[in-house]
Amino acid sequence: MSSVPTNSITGLQQQQLLLRMEYEYEKEEFRRQTETEGIARKIKRGLCWYPVTAGHGYYNSLNQFVIEIKREEKEVDTETETEHFFEYGRPVCFFSQSDDGKLTYMDFTASVSYVRDDRMVVALPGSGVLPYLLHSKDNLGIQLYFDETTYRFMFEALEDVISAKGNRLATLRDTLLGTLKPVSRAPYSVKIPWLNGTQEKAVNKVLCSRDVAVVHGPPGTGKTTTLVEAIYETLRREPQVLICAQSNMAVDWISEKLVDRGINVLRIGNPARVNDKMLSFTYERRFESHPDYPELWSVRKLIRSNREKIRKSVGNDRKNMQKQLSRLYERSVQLEIQINTYLFNSAKVIASTLAGSNQKALNGRRFSTLFIDEAAQALEAACWIAIRKADRVVFAGDHCQLSPTIKCADAARGGLERTLMEKIVRQKPETVSLLEIQYRMNETIMRFSSEWFYKGKLKAAPEVRHRGILDFDRPISWIDTSEMDFHEKLAGNGLSRINREEAGLLLEKLEAYILKIGRKRIMDEHIDFGLISPYKAQVHYLRNKIKNSDAFRDVCHFISVNTVDGFQGQERDVIFISLVRSNETGTIGFLNDLRRMNVAITRARMKLIILGDASTLTKHPFYNRLNEYIRQCR
Repeated sequence: MSSVPTNSITGLQQQQLLLRMEYEYEKEEFRRQTETEGIARKIKRGLCWYPVTAGHGYYNSLNQFVIEIKREEKEVDTETETEHFFEYGRPVCFFSQSDDGKLTYMDFTASVSYVRDDRMVVALPGSGVLPYLLHSKDNLGIQLYFDETTYRFMFEALEDVISAKGNRLATLRDTLLGTLKPVSRAPYSVKIPWLNGTQEKAVNKVLCSRDVAVVHGPPGTGKTTTLVEAIYETLRREPQVLICAQSNMAVDWISEKLVDRGINVLRIGNPARVNDKMLSFTYERRFESHPDYPELWSVRKLIRSNREKIRKSVGNDRKNMQKQLSRLYERSVQLEIQINTYLFNSAKVIASTLAGSNQKALNGRRFSTLFIDEAAQALEAACWIAIRKADRVVFAGDHCQLSPTIKCADAARGGLERTLMEKIVRQKPETVSLLEIQYRMNETIMRFSSEWFYKGKLKAAPEVRHRGILDFDRPISWIDTSEMDFHEKLAGNGLSRINREEAGLLLEKLEAYILKIGRKRIMDEHIDFGLISPYKAQVHYLRNKIKNSDAFRDVCHFISVNTVDGFQGQERDVIFISLVRSNETGTIGFLNDLRRMNVAITRARMKLIILGDASTLTKHPFYNRLNEYIRQCR
């Protein structure tokens, strides 16, 4: 990785260049996919739904015209089919397909307002585009559009930070990236009996920091618990805070924990974790529940009706109607301001994604403290979007786990993947609190990760140190497939890899382990299993085999199959990892991302079983050391 420039502005200018490279690369990839890839390939990559049916159109509580979209039943290749990437806020475009297979794209973009299973609600630019969708009802499709908006927010944020002079943003810039030393208040000594020593120390460091604090939470160390207490204690000293994360899922998770703690949260943006509890504290639901909303709805309805009448009117009638429309607009704005003022002033926590913090509803609002959760997965430029609104910032996450997704390899190598949190950890170590006690893993499972990634500082809590499922069972094992005739192959779409023989062996070992434990005990004690592979094709192959196997029918709801990224933040009693790669050259590609592997090997509470070709993998020092460690644990 490139070294971090000592001059904060030089570093930010470098970020601009790298972000521009990523922007151009992603934009070109979108153009290429749109022009050259067929529908079937886009569906496999999770970028497209086809065919879809356009349903009911209506105005939502935020006065957006939205339409319901339903995905039709379709045949899929279960080995390579991926989950889709449609989620709240992402831009989309519509297309129709002619009988000869030609795609025609409609000349407007929309955005996802809600998505679950095979149903999506899409916010359109206006009701005028509805006829185009209904006209194409038999051959309509929807695909993700290139996200210009988020890039624009990031570029604007970087420009603001670079040009800042003599204000709080300039001070934060030169503290986080430059030579200014972080300032602390007089030390606090808040006692929180239900936290351990390092967690309590982290909360106190957050409370006494004036500029920046970092809560570094390795796997299983209670990072979210610590962050919730830090926010709770901060709110005893400040009227309101802003909480952000890179993804909607991460925002939902921390929001839900704060609600459980009795804190009034206002969630900007629709949640990914769709349930009544989550919806109850969203901005949209709170907005339409306000006593003034029925009047606002009526006023908006009159505005839309009068617009139509004005088009058909002339002379004095037209002038009178325009005056009436002007009064209606004034009342509409007044009511919106009243509702917004109440919602934002009554909330203790405003929660959104980093990009979502740039929404119009937050314009002009300033916060004493910004908390950024899962900060090690966020691009630096995305963090600056929110930091502009704050007087100080608290980062929480783990830069030794998943990093941001960078599509342009040159931009990643140039340093775009190095996050703001990681830079602060390395340059301002005095701001960092490492959580050292972990409550998830058997000590033997934990120790390798602790030694390789955390300088051996992690300790297993007494209650989990020797946890296990079966007597005299080793907590961790590596099933070496190098003497077996296993082969990795490119998957059907050429974008992933698959090793069917290794998958078959994994399922044999899983079935045998289930029999050893006993099905009744699994169901009585809710013992759960996780099957992880870094490769999506392997994940979907395993998922399909389990779904169609009688051997797992009665326990299949205790078995989860997903990629490493899909298991981030999760844990299971038993974890199987299929590493897939098997070749003579020692090429491991994706497995070179050791932070991703740190996530994989730290999901298991009691038993970790790795399957992989040692002759291929141990050419890399990490896998060689892991293999040696596991053999020594026998």
